[in-house]
Amino acid sequence: MKTYLFTYCLSLLLASAMTPIVILWARRRGLVDKPAARKIHTLAIPRVGGIAIFLGAMLAILPVLAMRNQVGAEFREVMPQVVVLLLCSSALFIVGLYDDLKRLRIRTKLLVQGVGAVLVCLAGVRIEEIVVRDLFTLELGNFGIIVTILWIIGITNAVNLIDGLDGLAAGISGIASAVIAVLALWQGNAVLAVVMLALCGSLTGFLFFNFHPAKIFMGDSGSLFLGFILAVSSVMTAAKSEALVGTCLPIIVLGIPIFDTFFSVLRRYLDRRGIMSPDRGHFHHVLLKRGLKQHHVAMLAYAITALVSGLGFVMIWTRSTASLLVFLLCLALILMVFKEIGSTSFRRACEVIRERAGIAYAQRMEQKSFEEARLSFNNAETFEQWWQSLMKAGSSLDCTSIALSLETRNGHPRLFVWHREKTGIKPVGEEELIHLRIPVRDRRKGGLGRIEVAIPAHKQSIESAGRRGALFTRLIEEHGLETLAEGLKSTAKKADEMKTIDDKLAYP
Repeated sequence: MKTYLFTYCLSLLLASAMTPIVILWARRRGLVDKPAARKIHTLAIPRVGGIAIFLGAMLAILPVLAMRNQVGAEFREVMPQVVVLLLCSSALFIVGLYDDLKRLRIRTKLLVQGVGAVLVCLAGVRIEEIVVRDLFTLELGNFGIIVTILWIIGITNAVNLIDGLDGLAAGISGIASAVIAVLALWQGNAVLAVVMLALCGSLTGFLFFNFHPAKIFMGDSGSLFLGFILAVSSVMTAAKSEALVGTCLPIIVLGIPIFDTFFSVLRRYLDRRGIMSPDRGHFHHVLLKRGLKQHHVAMLAYAITALVSGLGFVMIWTRSTASLLVFLLCLALILMVFKEIGSTSFRRACEVIRERAGIAYAQRMEQKSFEEARLSFNNAETFEQWWQSLMKAGSSLDCTSIALSLETRNGHPRLFVWHREKTGIKPVGEEELIHLRIPVRDRRKGGLGRIEVAIPAHKQSIESAGRRGALFTRLIEEHGLETLAEGLKSTAKKADEMKTIDDKLAYP
């Protein structure tokens, strides 16, 4: 027990002493996070607090390796896994620090996270089975490696995304590390307990300066380091436990960042934006919009995390069936919080998903029509065949009319017009049409003609009309009149026999 207390206190003191030094150094170097449109703070705040968190935790863990007691001996027994954990989390810290200093592309950070997750799996830290003693045992096999990698990357980015408010990520991560430390002690896993206590102490010391009003932010150097080490540690508790609690408790304690990330990805998907694009729809942003102060939001998040963690500990003293019910209850509570604050709307999500499915189906049909029209144009060798292909394309892409304006050899205007056949469908008004005017080169004259297309665009299908217009334009670009063979001249008479309207335009 003395080793555990020593580790926590040492990391707390180190982080408390180094954070002010990091603040002064960052200010002198200009390493500050300036106010911006998507930022909450109004002052320039140092953004490299992860240095203090990282050094506080690491400098408290390393002395335990040399201790001549049972804890030190257990550390040395699993030295390969410890080395991989510390090296990979250090690599994430360095990547995050470089991002704080110079900025990195998101794909680069994801690549490093993926490599770190793979190395951890190769070291033997992975979920191979989920045991619910009273119900079943789920063997994951090789699929467990994929689950582990996705979990590590997901939690790493979840902690990163929730780091948008003074003290929020540090406080939740501190509670999470304390809970995992207690769970590790219950499992008899001294190594994991030391790592989590060192992290918890470091975060406690850092919070003195990071809680509102913050004097320093942890930055990506801190959030990536925290997310990775918490993710790997939660996998270690699940892998070492034969009870459901080892798998479920880490999920519960990290419930807010997990659900916040899930709903952020879902929200961006529904809005058809990049899943990594920034927005102001996170858990803390919504609560701030509802009038809460920053420290109130942070305290509320702490309270929710502590509440569900306390309920989660009940799983330690219950049988597997009851543990599963407790786990589901905790998830339901977190989900209820997100629903009540308006972070997501399940009804809207279902409606938009159905709408997206309809759009996807329409896109497939439009692409199919485009490919069929392309084949028809490929077989066209004369002007008459080309015009027939153009009309077929207009019909398959649901155009209302097409007007082709050309000139005869004598310089007289010629107009070829196609109208969609009337059906029982209600006619489309002029205000519901999108008009396109596409230039087309006339090989016979060496000049330019034009094609004018009318596409119906009801309120529900404006985007579809735009796509169909783009596909029609692409057809003309790929299969214009200049692509016809020289046989065009010999068939000019047939073209002249078609219906013409001299000196008139279909669309003025």
